[in-house]
Amino acid sequence: MDNIAGWIAPVATMLAAMITAANLGARVTGWGFVVFLVGSISWVVVAAASGQPNLLLSNLFLTVVNVVGIWRWLGRQAKLEDGARAATDRSAEIAAPSLFPAAMLQDQPLGDASGNRIGRIAGAMTECDSGRIAYIVVGEGGLAGVRERLHLLKWDQVRVGRDGIRSTLSAEALRALPEVTPDEWPERAEVADR
Repeated sequence: MDNIAGWIAPVATMLAAMITAANLGARVTGWGFVVFLVGSISWVVVAAASGQPNLLLSNLFLTVVNVVGIWRWLGRQAKLEDGARAATDRSAEIAAPSLFPAAMLQDQPLGDASGNRIGRIAGAMTECDSGRIAYIVVGEGGLAGVRERLHLLKWDQVRVGRDGIRSTLSAEALRALPEVTPDEWPERAEVADR
């Protein structure tokens, strides 16, 4: 049994790390924690069979952490995403303005007017007084954030619809915008116009 657990433990841990690092939504992240739980239980078996109390204690603790992760991502967060999705769907069916969950802006693909992907949304800034979105920061180029270039788009250059998030700009126009540094975003959207 401990020999099988010795193979399951590292494979499950590595697979779970990849799943949760991908951050593909609440349910996928939640299933990453389920796989992490399998890994931590397997490590507990390995630790008990080989007499390694440090490995045993750390993985007993990680088992508790993984149960909390499952509750948070497959329970609470998944229900919140379901609620936001239901509001989005219902708003599209009635004459009221359509809704889009602000929390889902980050890491969403951005298309041009034709729907061709031109970047990925890195984040958004909201005005405190009005609650309106002032601007989004879009990453383009690079791979997994490495050598990615960030650009600021005013919110009026963006359209959110059931078919995704699109910009009025082309890929070339996006690339021509000044770059924003990852650690210093502007205090106002107008600053990017300079």
